[in-house]
Amino acid sequence: MDLQSGNAPGTRTRSLSGYKATIAVAMSNYIEAGSIIALATSLSLWQDRFGLSNTAVGLAAAISANAFGAAIGAMIGGPLGDRYGRKFIYTYDLILYMLGTLLVVFAGATWMLFTGIVLTGIAVGAGVPVAWTYIAEEAPTEERAKHVGTAQLAWSIGPFIGFALATALVPLGLLGSRIIFAHLFVIAFVTWWVRRGLSESDTWKESNEKQVAAGRNRRGLRELLSARQNVRALVFLFLVYGLWNLWASQAGIFMPRIYDTAGVTSAVQQNLLQVLVWGLTVAATFWGFMKYGDRMSRRTLYGIGAVMAVVACALLAFAPGSVPVLIAFAVIWGISAGIGAQAFYALWTAELFATVYRSTAQGVLFFAVRIACGLISYAMPTLLANNGVHFVGTLMMSLLLVGLVVGLVWAPDTEGKSLKEIELERYGDLDAELAVPAPAAEATSDTVA
Repeated sequence: MDLQSGNAPGTRTRSLSGYKATIAVAMSNYIEAGSIIALATSLSLWQDRFGLSNTAVGLAAAISANAFGAAIGAMIGGPLGDRYGRKFIYTYDLILYMLGTLLVVFAGATWMLFTGIVLTGIAVGAGVPVAWTYIAEEAPTEERAKHVGTAQLAWSIGPFIGFALATALVPLGLLGSRIIFAHLFVIAFVTWWVRRGLSESDTWKESNEKQVAAGRNRRGLRELLSARQNVRALVFLFLVYGLWNLWASQAGIFMPRIYDTAGVTSAVQQNLLQVLVWGLTVAATFWGFMKYGDRMSRRTLYGIGAVMAVVACALLAFAPGSVPVLIAFAVIWGISAGIGAQAFYALWTAELFATVYRSTAQGVLFFAVRIACGLISYAMPTLLANNGVHFVGTLMMSLLLVGLVVGLVWAPDTEGKSLKEIELERYGDLDAELAVPAPAAEATSDTVA
């Protein structure tokens, strides 16, 4: 196996590039979000089927693609994406994912369900950070937000279709949930087949060739964390994305329970509310972030989405739990998610780190965020049961307020600049540094000036 290309020796592959490659890679996000929603809409059914406690339900959510499972995958996939190339990850991640979905589809015992949940989580965790990296590296400078937004669009379409399927399949009970996981298996297989024609990221190939020619060890986690500009960027992006995702992850997997606690007990009505949320997220991503992310102030666009997210949580926290209030929440939250923190996080993370450890940075951040989400997912069913929607809404609104302020104050000025130009501004001329052979004793510990 050729680790640089992900192809077996002598294997010929079709060339897949441009926007078609963006779409193929963006499907990682569809599969990730689809996995979360498939589990969200089936948790109560699995709970009844296997007699699971609320604690066990929280554990299932915590080890899934929504949290710990994805965190582990990110810490595996991110560094490997920098060492062996972006395409290397796409050769294997979906094979693991398909195995996991099959275990869930045919789960006849608790161990099969939980093992399948973990494997799908690890697989999407390995793929999503590298997907954001690849898309940004291959995108034209003047359309980088549009291309990165394609991943956000796929992420939005996954739940939209997932909840629509869940609504249609409610009469089938647990069989309907198994069908939803089966559809994810089919999507994963088709995506894996198409991705065989992906070319490697030109940006990564150029950087890797210079590293090899200079005799340098590939920069990894240690060097990522040793440069001040990297640490500052990691903290900024964690606050922007992590605080938002603490709420978004819970809304994704526990929203049916939140609706139930607020008084909407019909599974069909709960799923229809979520279809509304994600339909508006799809629309806002396409006509908001993808259309204006390269054409207007990103600080302003981020601020609009962040303010709307705070308002949506305020409705849960302070408004009476009624159908009109929940519809208003669904509308405001759905639009905000389309132009909100995740889309900007995917864009800014690709822009703020040098090519040599861009994928590793994505993995570290995704790991940290999903660990935090896993911890709160474990406690969420109990928090809802013991404290109600108003308490949870107030807590999440507070976190979103902090993310709003951080994003508005420290949003980077990267519009219209190529990744190379941004790298020069932040790190200086790394190519010139590579032209000078590193002393043997310092080859693995150089820091970026």
